[in-house]
Amino acid sequence: MIPQTVEEIISQHTVFEIEAVDRMYLNLFMNRVQSERGTADFFINHRKEACATALVMSQMTRRFVKLVEDFAKNHDLEIVPFEKNVRKDDLAKQHLQQFPHEEGIYLIGKAQEKCKTFRTVTKTNPKTGKTYPHLIRTTVMVNHYYFYGVDKDFGPFFIKFCSYFPYTGKVCINGNEYLKRQLENKGIAFEPLDNGLRSCADPKRAQRIADGMSAEKIDRFINKWLSILPDPYTPVDHHAGYRYISSVLQIELSLTQVFDRPRHGRLFFEQIIRDNLTMGRAEQVPLIFGRKVIKTTPSDFKTKVVARDTIPSFRVVYKNSSIKQ
Repeated sequence: MIPQTVEEIISQHTVFEIEAVDRMYLNLFMNRVQSERGTADFFINHRKEACATALVMSQMTRRFVKLVEDFAKNHDLEIVPFEKNVRKDDLAKQHLQQFPHEEGIYLIGKAQEKCKTFRTVTKTNPKTGKTYPHLIRTTVMVNHYYFYGVDKDFGPFFIKFCSYFPYTGKVCINGNEYLKRQLENKGIAFEPLDNGLRSCADPKRAQRIADGMSAEKIDRFINKWLSILPDPYTPVDHHAGYRYISSVLQIELSLTQVFDRPRHGRLFFEQIIRDNLTMGRAEQVPLIFGRKVIKTTPSDFKTKVVARDTIPSFRVVYKNSSIKQ
């Protein structure tokens, strides 16, 4: 009997299924220096500067840049400027393929990007007529450093730092890569996909491992690499309570379902489209062909044919959320 609904296709013909965190982006920031008052307190009361100015901030930046350059030299790495229209992930994959170690940093990239920082402007006291420096929040284009690495527990990742005060950062990890590393470490056989699993010798245990990527483990991972990478702040700063904290910026979740035969995958997408016709027609129903299509390609493409090297794509977008299958 040919399955007629999405539920029947999934229940009768799914041979492997696993749900996991896909990509996760986290903010890194010093909570105590995110405001003008906090920044002034850091430089005046903690660092004992006369006032918080762009000059003292630039001194921190020069020290941090020197630490990054020394780190690159000590690890035999170049600092690679990211060129326009070159995907950072593609470049990172090329370097990762040549990286021989289980763990470490394999690429440092540099790119000019916008960031929020502070600068000083001169104001005048209306009563005394004297001028004084005043901190304001502003947006500038400055260098950001990308540290691409491999962790023995989390797999490939990157950590990005802004090169200017307050030196905010971002962390990117992948739950599917975490799962692969954990399965390898535990000796559980699996067949990998580019971003997930196609099969596993112990699916239930794999799901438990995926579910076990907790906030505590992520925090340990972040703190581990913060202790290894160049730090714009000093040990004295950290001892005084100026420490990086993280928050979730973006999280993507993946549900991998492997069907017993390719035709059931095609039926799944066709039925998804049919089921949604009564709710409003899909805005786009594209097929992604495994060949380049240009104006001179001999076909008018009036008939859509699912054939070899064809990947059906189904995407639903609602405000800031999306589902892609």
